[in-house]
Amino acid sequence: MTTQANIPELTSLDFIPYIDEDGNLPEQYQGKIGVYAIFDREKTLQFVGYSRDVFLSLRQHLVRQPESCYWVKVETIERPSRKILEEIEQAWIAENASLPIGNGENKDKWISPINAKALITPEEQANYDNPIHDEMAKIKIIKNIARRVEADILKQLEARGLQMQIRFNPKLKEEGLLDLKS
Repeated sequence: MTTQANIPELTSLDFIPYIDEDGNLPEQYQGKIGVYAIFDREKTLQFVGYSRDVFLSLRQHLVRQPESCYWVKVETIERPSRKILEEIEQAWIAENASLPIGNGENKDKWISPINAKALITPEEQANYDNPIHDEMAKIKIIKNIARRVEADILKQLEARGLQMQIRFNPKLKEEGLLDLKS
């Protein structure tokens, strides 16, 4: 637990596997307020963030950036304080000596729903652009693109050994977006 005067150095915290040997995320952070640093397979810092529920945020980041989420370091605080959370976040970024890729130009990929439309194949695009399709047919095509991207993500997470069930919000698929169901 951290107080305002006591910001731990990122290097002093232990690496925790993002997915443990049982295929679970670090459940000890469920409902915990804190700051977290996410690292790739080589333990290179990818993203620093804070949350009112670290576990839910880690789950969301894993779905959005599965290839970048292999290790995590976490510091929790007892009571919500944006000021303290931001101080820790900024201190860790400064300690890293360079802005993590997820906190810079790629931040949107870490914090926003996945835009499946950005991953459209040429065949899907040609089908979508076909003048015989009305608005309802186009929505169905977009939904199918989102389902394909969802299946790819789930397959990747299954290959990593993830055991927890991941459910995406079905309403967002019509817009070509993928985000976890709360």
